Amino acid sequence: QRLTDPRHMAVFDKLLELAGWGQSAAGHAQGIALFEAYGTVVGQVADVSINPSSAQPIVVHKVVCVVECGRAINPDIVKAQMQSGIIFGLTAALYGEINIDNGRVRQSNFHDYKMVRMDEAPTIETYIINGGETLGGAGEPATPAIAPALANAICDATGIRIRELPMNNIDFSEQSLESKDVV
Repeated sequence: QRLTDPRHMAVFDKLLELAGWGQSAAGHAQGIALFEAYGTVVGQVADVSINPSSAQPIVVHKVVCVVECGRAINPDIVKAQMQSGIIFGLTAALYGEINIDNGRVRQSNFHDYKMVRMDEAPTIETYIINGGETLGGAGEPATPAIAPALANAICDATGIRIRELPMNNIDFSEQSLESKDVV
């Protein structure tokens, strides 16, 4: 119902165009999400592949992000904020969990808390729409859309609707995919 908003439609339409919606490579799938926060509209398309036999079954190849934050005073900073928010959100969606053993948190620092690292980070393309609205935020608005875009891409690839995080804990084996009993 909110896609009747002209700002949302502008972001959505530009996102479909720039991401090549529906034209993913063989073995890849796309998912889309749109979010508004802090006066900013952000849309993202995640391009993923699933490899059930890999230690890392979900591979995010590319994320296309369209942002309308009113007017980008410094476009390079807006792009950097979108990129960092996407990586932060991917980390939470793919790996973000804290384990408790005997009343203590098992993870103590970055050496034992998995995060998206440079060698597994997707290509991120960010496009800015200068819509002329009141200036919006450029930090937090990039983060919330990536998990649903990723979940939608996984659903496109497997037929499984993901409802639990972290997503890399899900069993994507052939038997699980056939029974659709992974969540």
